[in-house]
Amino acid sequence: MDNFSSIIGQSPALDSLIRSARMVAATDVTVLIKGETGTGKEVLASAIQKDSPRASKPFLTLNCAALPESLIESEIFGHKKGAFTGAVADKPGLFQAADGGTLFLDEINSLPLTIQAKLLRFLESGEILPIGSTKPGKVNVRILAATNSDLNKLIDTGEFRRDLYFRLNVVPLELPALHQRNEDIETLARHFFQHFAQAHGIETPTLSKQTLKALKAYKWPGNIRELRNLCERLSILLAGKIIEPENLPHEFTLNNDAVSVSDFKLPEQGLQLDELEANMIHQALTRTNGNRSKSARLLGISRDTLLYRIQKHGLATH
Repeated sequence: MDNFSSIIGQSPALDSLIRSARMVAATDVTVLIKGETGTGKEVLASAIQKDSPRASKPFLTLNCAALPESLIESEIFGHKKGAFTGAVADKPGLFQAADGGTLFLDEINSLPLTIQAKLLRFLESGEILPIGSTKPGKVNVRILAATNSDLNKLIDTGEFRRDLYFRLNVVPLELPALHQRNEDIETLARHFFQHFAQAHGIETPTLSKQTLKALKAYKWPGNIRELRNLCERLSILLAGKIIEPENLPHEFTLNNDAVSVSDFKLPEQGLQLDELEANMIHQALTRTNGNRSKSARLLGISRDTLLYRIQKHGLATH
């Protein structure tokens, strides 16, 4: 069984990420997963855990932004009886519960500075100190962390510890935003349609070519989560039907940054097609700092086609 099969897509950016994640999974190294909200950071963390030597051990998750600061220390490290008002018994924290396994800390950018210091101590020594305890204990837990924020900016503003960042960032894995891998949108939509058809006992809808074009032109601020929610809505409202652009929410049909080819007018005096093509390829390579995969996406062609045309025009790349 492929433990990474839950990560849908075949874009070059995603393939590269999964190859790195497979190598990381086989080790016990700390991992920092970066990416915008909705890109699937928890799905990737789960796949890494399932593919690791700790697969049969506990896998616990905590959204660091979901708990108030007054509770998060007790939740992670536990507390002793009488440590504070209401502490009527010893309570093991997530570290003790995950002993031998993996702890996934999502939105670690929201972790209070006081808790960051205790997490750093664990990463350096393997020791934890429950609230109210004077004797630290050792646990064997692998840390996977995730953030949707630029931690370097938080370091500059004093909101995140630089030393903790270096401890977490041993192997960074960055999930691409959906608009950076729009060649995966059709595959993802088909996957979600099939899932919801089975879940709700309805027929699977299909996308028209124009609808798929509109989906690929959209910026997807909510990433895969936004696409999933859209597919569920369309699955229920248009079960078994062909989805046309007019069936999409209005934000999908608003003007976007993409230029329609039909808007381009051939000059009266004509043009040199080879020269225009070479110029467009040069602009794409310049904009992406020579990244051929990204350049191919900008031009709407495959990477192999781009490489052929680079050689055809004798273009130098970065």
